[in-house]
Amino acid sequence: MSKQAKVEIIAIGNELLLGDVLDTNTNWLCKRITGVGGQVTRAAMIRDDTVAIADEIRSALDRLPDLIITTGGLGPTGDDITHQAVAEAVARPLKLHAEALTLVKARYETLAEKGYIKDSALTEARKKMAYLPKGATAVANPVGTAPAAVLQIGVSTLVSLPGVPEEMKGIYEETLPPTLRAIFGDSYYQERAIIAHCGDESSLAPILAEVVDAHPEVYIKSRAKRYGPEVRILLTLSAAGDARDEVERRIQSALDALIAVLATAGFGVEDQPPD
Repeated sequence: MSKQAKVEIIAIGNELLLGDVLDTNTNWLCKRITGVGGQVTRAAMIRDDTVAIADEIRSALDRLPDLIITTGGLGPTGDDITHQAVAEAVARPLKLHAEALTLVKARYETLAEKGYIKDSALTEARKKMAYLPKGATAVANPVGTAPAAVLQIGVSTLVSLPGVPEEMKGIYEETLPPTLRAIFGDSYYQERAIIAHCGDESSLAPILAEVVDAHPEVYIKSRAKRYGPEVRILLTLSAAGDARDEVERRIQSALDALIAVLATAGFGVEDQPPD
């Protein structure tokens, strides 16, 4: 990557703007993109409205970012309109995509075989998820049923991901990497976190310094998770590199060392579930 890739994120859904659902997708994506050397220059939250979504996409394209990511609106219901909005934004027809249809069909067959659904028939609602803007590439969804889509518009790559966090993350980490490597290079990013039971964040400074000095390739950050008689400190460890195995090894090595010195200092530790 000869220059820092510029990225814009568009989170789509009435439930986000109503406050019914917290937009954790944007936060998660920002961490991953920053971790591999990209720069998120703008993030927007848009309601389920074709015109509003299309306007936001056109505005983003005018700024010529390397990557535009939309999240949400790829499902089978009437208010899942992201593909339609993308098609309108780039003046391309929405067409039944053969590969996307194959992916949808295969997912429903798998779900039926496992007994999660009654049948795998391709109803019109299910087929709806296979209609993509002309020229788009379908990307398999390893968790849910709606494929993602990748569309090249001039210098910008437009990626449409589902809004369900597990599906968004599954695609981003398992089936989208070839697209991401073309934009960011081969860098892989990982983050782990633990919570330290400590009455004073400043008392952690020498402990953190010891681990940081021994593991300079891992970024370690602390922040208070809550205040009160028993202060809990959130400790995050992150690293990026060209090889996933090596990044994971570095993180685990630093984490093991951190837990060991915390125990020696008499601080309790608990796992922080991944976001």
